[in-house]
Amino acid sequence: MDKYDGSQIVILEGLEAVRKRPGMYIGSTGSRGLHHLIWEILDNGIDEHLAGFCSEIGITLKKDGGVVIEDNGRGVPVDIHPTKKIPTVRVVYTILHAGGKFNNTVYKVSGGLHGVGASVVNALSKSLIVEVRKDGKVYRDEYKDGGKPVVKLEKGLLPVVGKCAKGNTGTKVTFYPDDEIFETTTFKPETIKKKLKEIAFLNKNLKITFFDENSGEERVFLEEDGIKSYINYINRDTKKLHDDVIYIEGSSGDIEVEVAFQYVDEYTEQINSYCNRINVTDGGTLVTGFKMALTRVMNQYARELGYLKNNEDNYDGKDIRNGLVAIVSIKHPDPQFESQTKNKLGNTDAKTAVDDVFSVEVQRYLDKNVETLRTILDNVRKSYKARTASDKARKSVMKELLNVDTKSKLAACSSRKPEECEIYIVEGDSAGGTVKTARNRRTQAVLPLRGKILNVEKAPLEKILLNNEIKSMIASFGCGIGDDFDITKLRYDKIIILTDADVDGAHISTLLLTFFYRFMPELIYQGKVYRGLPPLYKVDYEDYEKKKKVKKSEYLFDDFELEKFRKKGLKINSLQRYKGLGEMDDVQLWETTLDPDSRILAQVSISDTVEADEITGILMGSNVPPRREFIMEEARYAEIDIT
Repeated sequence: MDKYDGSQIVILEGLEAVRKRPGMYIGSTGSRGLHHLIWEILDNGIDEHLAGFCSEIGITLKKDGGVVIEDNGRGVPVDIHPTKKIPTVRVVYTILHAGGKFNNTVYKVSGGLHGVGASVVNALSKSLIVEVRKDGKVYRDEYKDGGKPVVKLEKGLLPVVGKCAKGNTGTKVTFYPDDEIFETTTFKPETIKKKLKEIAFLNKNLKITFFDENSGEERVFLEEDGIKSYINYINRDTKKLHDDVIYIEGSSGDIEVEVAFQYVDEYTEQINSYCNRINVTDGGTLVTGFKMALTRVMNQYARELGYLKNNEDNYDGKDIRNGLVAIVSIKHPDPQFESQTKNKLGNTDAKTAVDDVFSVEVQRYLDKNVETLRTILDNVRKSYKARTASDKARKSVMKELLNVDTKSKLAACSSRKPEECEIYIVEGDSAGGTVKTARNRRTQAVLPLRGKILNVEKAPLEKILLNNEIKSMIASFGCGIGDDFDITKLRYDKIIILTDADVDGAHISTLLLTFFYRFMPELIYQGKVYRGLPPLYKVDYEDYEKKKKVKKSEYLFDDFELEKFRKKGLKINSLQRYKGLGEMDDVQLWETTLDPDSRILAQVSISDTVEADEITGILMGSNVPPRREFIMEEARYAEIDIT
């Protein structure tokens, strides 16, 4: 073993850390990470809009693969930074954690709080140009190969490359993603337009212009009614219980609150929450405040209008929220998120603010719209009756789960400490047998599935609980389901879906994720669900060490890695493609897929609750035309592998 001392510690200077571990900053090097570059630059213009200085943003997809994003905000400062002694704009685009969002003097509210967006985009681009219009002058800076400046400074300042009207201010960024970093550098217009539409809904009166040089398409996104229009968009293909979207706005202290909601004819609830227009997928205190206020107000009206008698218990919050589609959006001067991924808000004052504003304003609305109020209460009463009637059937099925025999399927692990245990869900007995042999029996359990599980989209819980594979999973996890779900009783820290890299494997993964998302969403929100990523190839090749020929082997996880390996020009002796887990022996499976020190796991997360709900409904629901349209659109970007 090599010695371990100070010489082994590598220090990555500047933006090198971003290029070395891009996934830490943008999530992945696939299509999702690629598009994240656009969102990061867009965020700067949107923060200017939130501060009251930007009314228009333009985005252009260039024919040569570049992206241009321009806003009419104040323009990034170009003066010499007091400590770095270089133009401030260069500080912003070359130094991590540099920005004007760490205090409230420049931005009262902001979505970008960590100061890494602009510099990360620069680090992952082969070329980036920033032009600033300020004080009647146009300044230009340019960077190559991951953020290396190429413009010569003049007395410490950027050169002036043009003139403009004094009132014409803003920032224009042009960047080209590095094809050595990303698996693809092809942007999807539909993905971008969908995001721009969401941004327009959340930023009332912000005009966003999109232009695609490849197709000639131009679109303008401008929403004068904001999240009220967003609710109409979400419910566009759903039967509404009342025509009007109820819109509430107000402020409590420094916190601005907006709520829009409508009831639809569905046995679900959908609450989408945003803080400083960041989609807070796991909700947090702002959603808690909304739920508390809605439950209290509706029960108050139910008693006043005779839906509940004085000796009856209140309606449960779940009955009141059945069929609800809502958006809760706040602007907070100092948001405290419970993780770097910003998926849950922790500020207690947000709960108080939403509760206070909603309680007062919704009563003001409902007092004037009694017909809408009665429609909602009729739905609440119907939901209450349906739930109490089905509770008996559900509880009897849940009792059966206690007696489900999982011994014939589940290969349990010996440890009883959930924090160190994980369970692999695999397809079929063949793959299950290999995984059982290769695993660490102390901490790794294996549950083989015999066939595909039920498609749970739109299916009632009672029917779902009759499916043997689903019953086995529920019994194995130990945390219950639906109203009985308790994540503290989960027996495993990780639930790992491990399927073959083919169409059937993808379908099984999708069915499992649909089940978790619809009936155990906390597993995803709490970061407990993963996809195992077995390698697609094993390559045996020849290399040289100290001028001696050496035979080596390497596992490659996808076609992108294979293409990068081929570019090294090494002599390949053999190339094996794994079509399924059963083609690996237990040693190979351990090395590549099960060993915690060397395996690759993809944690399943939700970055956009509206999109997650919409896509799940499209792909797994019974309505064929939207699914066909979605597949035809996305198929343009799919890669076909014929072997």
